[in-house]
Amino acid sequence: MSAKNPTASPTTTAKDRRRWAQYLVDERAEARVYRELASRKAGEERAILIALADAEGRHEEHWLRLLGGEPAKLPVASLRTRMLANMARRFGSIFVLALAQNAENRSPYDDDPHATAAMRADEKIHGEVVRSLAARGRTRLSGSFRAAVFGANDGLVSNLALVMGIGATGVAPGFVLLSGLAGLLAGALSMAAGEYVSVRSQRELLHATQPNNDADHVLPDLDLDANELALVYRARGLDEATALTRAQTVIGAAHASDRTVPYRRQPEAAADLETVGSAVSASLASFGFFASGAIIPVLPWIFGLSGVAAVVLSLVLVGAALLATGAMVGLLSGAPPLRRGLRQLAIGFGAAAVTYVLGLAFGVSVT
Repeated sequence: MSAKNPTASPTTTAKDRRRWAQYLVDERAEARVYRELASRKAGEERAILIALADAEGRHEEHWLRLLGGEPAKLPVASLRTRMLANMARRFGSIFVLALAQNAENRSPYDDDPHATAAMRADEKIHGEVVRSLAARGRTRLSGSFRAAVFGANDGLVSNLALVMGIGATGVAPGFVLLSGLAGLLAGALSMAAGEYVSVRSQRELLHATQPNNDADHVLPDLDLDANELALVYRARGLDEATALTRAQTVIGAAHASDRTVPYRRQPEAAADLETVGSAVSASLASFGFFASGAIIPVLPWIFGLSGVAAVVLSLVLVGAALLATGAMVGLLSGAPPLRRGLRQLAIGFGAAAVTYVLGLAFGVSVT
């Protein structure tokens, strides 16, 4: 067996062939995922996704050679790969790409002697390619999505802690309900106001640091030899010689045409503002998602439950929501979703436990 191009050998076992067949169907399924995503894209992103699918096709051919052709019976694709395919058909690419990034980074070829070095290298590079593609979607989501996710989690945790603490004192169910609804409204308004001020201030800061074209109309009057405009470019970080050359070009054009020639060219500033997002949309998202998270702990009391039954159901509902939001953040950040979900669950239940114990200390136990 060549280390550079592994082939089947007389010592090949049935277990080896089953593993190769699994690799074969997984490579085919992954290629379909990339082609499905490519069908919804255009331009460079489409070309990149098609190239990834073609690379998976080359890996598929390798396993076919080792198997000696198409097996009579093939296993089903792995659960992860089938889930990716279903998501690619039904949802946006950002979640699929985030999952694919994790998958590419955990390639089974690293420890398989029958995979070529080129295949192992392909998988590592694919992880970086998918990471870059996913980063574009993460940037577009970063403004309102950040407010939405953190708003929902804050609503879940803060109102769960509130109703657990109030409920542990042994007060009437109606009082727990009113406390939860008051906490929902107060928290949602506070989150919305805070998010608006935060994003608005950030946008104003970016605007204040952007170069403007207020002085464009005086460019034709500048002395070409003295060239004060060069100081502008030097203040922006250019060296003296480059700044002087650029300033002479701009002023020379202004003199020649006797008209205003804008000297401001800052395309990255628009990208920064897009990343920050709209203050109003972030505020509304924060309010809505905090409220949607904060209502969940109160649902058992809304539907007339009380005592231990209400507490247990509230914990179950909030636990499921915390796992879901934590897993979603994990997916979008390229991190293991289960680990992020469990971390979020531990944080939420930890806060609720503290207030529950305090409620017991100042009241009576829930009956």
